[in-house]
Amino acid sequence: MNPVVGTALAAGESLPVLEVRGLRKFFPIRQGIFSRVTGQVRAVDGVSFHIGRGETLGLVGESGCGKSTVGRTVLKLLEPTEGRISVHGEDITDLDPIRMMPFRQRMQMIFQDPYASLNPRMSAGAIVGEPMLIHELAGRGEREERVEALFERVGLGRRHMNSYPHEFSGGQRQRIGIARALALNPELIVGDEPVSALDVSIQAQIINLLMDLQDELKLSFLFVAHDLAVVEHISHRVAVMYLGRIVEVTDKASLFETALHPYTEALLSAVPVPKARARGRRRVILSGDVPSPINPPTGCHFHTRCPYSMARCRTDAPELREVHPGHWTACHLHDDGVRFPLASPAAA
Repeated sequence: MNPVVGTALAAGESLPVLEVRGLRKFFPIRQGIFSRVTGQVRAVDGVSFHIGRGETLGLVGESGCGKSTVGRTVLKLLEPTEGRISVHGEDITDLDPIRMMPFRQRMQMIFQDPYASLNPRMSAGAIVGEPMLIHELAGRGEREERVEALFERVGLGRRHMNSYPHEFSGGQRQRIGIARALALNPELIVGDEPVSALDVSIQAQIINLLMDLQDELKLSFLFVAHDLAVVEHISHRVAVMYLGRIVEVTDKASLFETALHPYTEALLSAVPVPKARARGRRRVILSGDVPSPINPPTGCHFHTRCPYSMARCRTDAPELREVHPGHWTACHLHDDGVRFPLASPAAA
């Protein structure tokens, strides 16, 4: 059993809505007139996690760490290179497009760019109703009624159903994207940075809408983001990614109060806080640049930038293990009771 999944089952829950084990996604690099494969981009390199019913898992990390690729691979928009993806215990990893159709009703996505994710040639009502048309879930009359109800649910009125995407603001377009994601009554929604392209005030409205929908419909979310303040607000648990791997997983309170991985420590120290709270806070500045996923470092991927790096970090990849109850990290500094001096900004 995957240890991260085991935390939910130990609490007496049923099978998780989504379970991912050892997920890898590599993209081939082709060169020359014969397009020969000369290398691979290791975008996702052995990721495991679970999401329970009505739970939000925030997936955070720097740009290029592979978090969006995780979301797209989980939904089979990209085919995984290795690993297992299960929905309520049913393995969907190797299903072809036809056998995936029933599962696509149960898993939907909210895309990052509300301008690019809507077809400019279709009215807003047609966009929201299209999933029901594709899956043949309702006749025309019933479909229009359900679309109208969805527009009301996300804060738009019936009067907007015949308008086209260019007539809406960014926040309104994202509400249309949310309505489209809800059209098939899914259990799981993957949000690929769904508020990063919006103004801060609109971000709060969309986040609150998603939380209200989750309470009402018992939805599960995989919420991909780089903004830790947003993740802290919406998530129940948080997984931190670095260069294709998850380095820390725990509930949001534990993460922001007691970070256990040096990379998480650096991320938290970069979060802006009021001046009064900033006194005594230790700012962590990482040296160097993020290595290329084409040729990642051996051992721990983070050792080239880690201020606590040891010799074994350069050769042995640390496994994700439970350091405290419900708090998992992949770091040799926590092996055999060893600790390093963390100065979490949330605790300062």
